[in-house]
Amino acid sequence: MKLKINIVKLACLMLLSFAGKSQNPIIQSIYTADPAPMVYKDTLYLYTGHDEDKSSWFTMKDWHVYATTDMVNWIDKGVGLSLKTFDWAVKDAWAGQCIYRNGKFYWYVPMNAKGQGMSIGVAVSDKPTGPFKDAIGKPLVHSGNGDIDPTVFIDTDGQAYLYWGNPYLKYVKLNEDMISYSGEVITVPLNKEGFNVRYKDADKRPSAYEEGPWLYKRNSLYYLLYPAGGVPEHLAYSTALTATGPWTYRDTIMTVIKKGGAFTNHPGLVDYKGKSYLFYHNGALPGGGGFTRSVCVDEVVFNADGSIPRVVPTAEAITAPVGAINPFARVEAETIAWEAGIETKEDVSTGVYVIDISNGDYIKVRNVDFKKAPKLFEANLNALSSNGSIEIRVDGITGPLLGTLTVTKQNGWQLQSTKVNKIKGNHDVYFVFKGDGDLFNFDWWKFQ
Repeated sequence: MKLKINIVKLACLMLLSFAGKSQNPIIQSIYTADPAPMVYKDTLYLYTGHDEDKSSWFTMKDWHVYATTDMVNWIDKGVGLSLKTFDWAVKDAWAGQCIYRNGKFYWYVPMNAKGQGMSIGVAVSDKPTGPFKDAIGKPLVHSGNGDIDPTVFIDTDGQAYLYWGNPYLKYVKLNEDMISYSGEVITVPLNKEGFNVRYKDADKRPSAYEEGPWLYKRNSLYYLLYPAGGVPEHLAYSTALTATGPWTYRDTIMTVIKKGGAFTNHPGLVDYKGKSYLFYHNGALPGGGGFTRSVCVDEVVFNADGSIPRVVPTAEAITAPVGAINPFARVEAETIAWEAGIETKEDVSTGVYVIDISNGDYIKVRNVDFKKAPKLFEANLNALSSNGSIEIRVDGITGPLLGTLTVTKQNGWQLQSTKVNKIKGNHDVYFVFKGDGDLFNFDWWKFQ
């Protein structure tokens, strides 16, 4: 996806002055949709769908994984799963969710199955970032063409549940192996008491529920979040005293996003480091819209009675990080709070790294903690041009200059370094790229 043809990259460059301050959408290098956060140990992993550039339909072929320990910098972990993983799938890599149990990670995803239509599969891995493989070689669930958007939840008693569906809402009780279920597929009554009423009744649906359920528990109360109301969608929620209902409609969480919105939305609610966060998607990246969406996040502070307040989408996302970057340890170059122009690539030998770096592109890394003054900056680079350089700045794209790394053209990956000015405290660091043509690939960096 080069600058001349990639609308995401061109748009980010056009928004350079604004982007230096904002952080929603949290991923800018590709279009992402249908966020599914998962906390494992000290890390929050984010599983997303991937809208292809310039799509005029939900053209989606793979799923991506990102990770954070501070809620402001996101590490691109690459493609975690794709349609190619499933021999029985033909298209439509739509909204899924991953969960951990008994030493393994289970990723439930809907796809269009050969001869069946939309079905839900399950992939398994020993690591949260994969590689994942098809767990059973066939769909786990097929009950109708509305088998999309699965959400998975393990209750405190150990019972796991899988909910899904549009226009219906269904669930099964998963077995402990997480790749089979017991009993029948249960259809949830979509009535006024549980899911409000639909004010746009052109499709004659019985309630406001649309799709994309997300099951969550806080204290002893179960929450079911979902896009609602028809198109364009808003986010709403219902609650129950058990994971299977009966459900009571509560309220709207997020109204229709009018400016920079997409006609769909998708919730993902998670607790991390003592705070609660609502993930969703919009169309805010230039070139974005209903089929080219982008994942966002904002903090949620529950009301005293356990109800969810109205969440207003922000451009700033998370203003208070819950961690900091250690600049004296190796930091992957694909650790990004905001970027303009760059993309990422993945291969077996190097992993994920930054590519397509041109003059004026930059990467912003938030809340870098210089506990002591650095003397040297080093980076692992694969130079493609003989005149590239990296300006290392703090607190702004044109902020104080720590130093400039003049990149020497050599064969393959090489560690290159430069002296830097002294600085201490917490700062945002900007890597501003200069030069002509396709400059270099960027794998990792650290200060000495």
